[in-house]
Amino acid sequence: MRRTLAVAACLPLLVLTACAGAPDVSPAEADEIAASEGSAEDSAAEDGTSGDTEGSADDETSPEGAGEGAGSAGSTEEQTDADLEVMLMSPGGTQVGTVEMTEMQGSGGSEDRHLEIHVTVENQEPGFKGFHVHETGLCEPDSASPTDPTTTGAFLSAGGHLAAEGEDHGAHTGDLPSLLVGEDGTGSLTVMTDAFTLADLQDADGSAVMVHEGPDNFANIPERYAPDGPDDETLRTGDSGGRAACAVVEG
Repeated sequence: MRRTLAVAACLPLLVLTACAGAPDVSPAEADEIAASEGSAEDSAAEDGTSGDTEGSADDETSPEGAGEGAGSAGSTEEQTDADLEVMLMSPGGTQVGTVEMTEMQGSGGSEDRHLEIHVTVENQEPGFKGFHVHETGLCEPDSASPTDPTTTGAFLSAGGHLAAEGEDHGAHTGDLPSLLVGEDGTGSLTVMTDAFTLADLQDADGSAVMVHEGPDNFANIPERYAPDGPDDETLRTGDSGGRAACAVVEG
């Protein structure tokens, strides 16, 4: 380009000699100059690509990206190794379900824990079923009640609901939401509780998870039906009937 401008500047002189300002460049040298300029442009293009790559890296570490990472790290609960699975057995000795328990650690420290309980059943009569934790880890199909040896029945060996002294049904430590069984005889329920831990269930005499034959009223008896309030049986059991399935949690 410089050579072209120099020649154009000399044209008005109408001389046959080379213009003093015009560089004496051969065709071969001109090719070298063009090649050098092309290489410089290519280098600039490569630098631009490199800049885009750095920009992508910056995007990955942008506040938005950092927020996503922080969200994952800030999960409010995590599964520990304190898992337990027990089998629900019918009075006839057939497995009819499972109960899985997992202790979950919250974000509030060692005291922020709860137990996740997942139960599945099959071959049960349709309808709502009382679902509780009982105080003793014995699931004997034909056994006597610990409080009344003259009374016998399926899984009475498990005793009453897990409860602190003075607690009535509806507020027992071992009271859980009712399990709904469908027309096909299957049902499932997942519930969280902080009323007890695995360590509480695995004490010296263990405990039992029980599915009852009937629905649980949680001792919620309106005064218009019972002016004197629920009776002793209701306050102990919620009138959920016989015991249809039992799982031992060993101590």
